[in-house]
Amino acid sequence: MHLNVFNEVSAAEAAEVLRPCIDVERWINDLVSARPFSSLADLEESATRSAAPFSRDEIAAALAHHPRIGEQAGGNSQEAALSRSEQAALDLNAGIVERLAEANRAYEQRFDRVFLIRAAGRSSEEILAECQRRLQNTDEAELGEVADQLLQIALLRLQDAVKN
Repeated sequence: MHLNVFNEVSAAEAAEVLRPCIDVERWINDLVSARPFSSLADLEESATRSAAPFSRDEIAAALAHHPRIGEQAGGNSQEAALSRSEQAALDLNAGIVERLAEANRAYEQRFDRVFLIRAAGRSSEEILAECQRRLQNTDEAELGEVADQLLQIALLRLQDAVKN
């Protein structure tokens, strides 16, 4: 959708454009209320400000829409399609799939949530290394990293959803 159109559509329509970026109601409402945006940079700055900080509950709600890294999201939702697209470039040979599954299990056991990372632009090996590094984080530090990854994913999706 063009930025000018995004600025002019109803609040409900604007929210539906934003929801696949990250399903955090406060973030969506903040951006819908902040319209009109003078530029895409203005929209992205507002999106970044509204994400600071995501609460623990907002992070948990947003994670519900993300599959494990290395697993294909099921369903026909826009979020599932975006997730499949973002992970499409990963090298998912049998060895990598097994190592990602092990890393996912270790992470979930340690933090009791799905491991989330912006997959776009990263290799499977980079993702595995990041998971191993992040397993050493405290819960608070890791919550901050998850929030940052959610924002990175949301901004990438926002760039695809709203164009100049």
